[in-house]
Amino acid sequence: MKNNIHHEFAYQSRELGAQIEDTLGEPPDRKNYASVIKSLIGEYAKGTEIDDVNLLSFALADHLCFDDPAGLLAQCKQYDTGDAAQVMTMVSCADAEACKALATVFASNPELARKAVITAFLFKNVKRWAGADDSPEAQQEEEGGDKNYDDGEDDERGVPSQDVIDLFDTREDGNG
Repeated sequence: MKNNIHHEFAYQSRELGAQIEDTLGEPPDRKNYASVIKSLIGEYAKGTEIDDVNLLSFALADHLCFDDPAGLLAQCKQYDTGDAAQVMTMVSCADAEACKALATVFASNPELARKAVITAFLFKNVKRWAGADDSPEAQQEEEGGDKNYDDGEDDERGVPSQDVIDLFDTREDGNG
């Protein structure tokens, strides 16, 4: 099944796991984690444009219900093209604010919403798609060899506001 997952979705899913782990910290600080999630959802719900697949999937991962897992897996084959409207019919949210956040993003940037939903789905359902070889070498090969994904150059994604960036920096300044 792993061959049916576009390498960028696999990469984003692993990055989401690392982001969640980093935000929780060691030992896990669930209060800080919940505060970060609530703040991100609030920003997305009010229409703040944060064009970042991982931040949106991070905000929504714990609130999404994946109503059509087989359909979502079928949507994982292409990263840059897909049916955003169809993907939105495959999920639901129990939390009203998270639902509003997803609907707001979908209305303004359906591709971002599609990619974030699929990334969250893959993160929450890793056993449905991950192969046996999770070695760093296999992951590097899957991610495009020696390509440096954090080369510091600007890409086409939006940059989060300083308020959102500060959410992830609470431990450094003693506020956490």
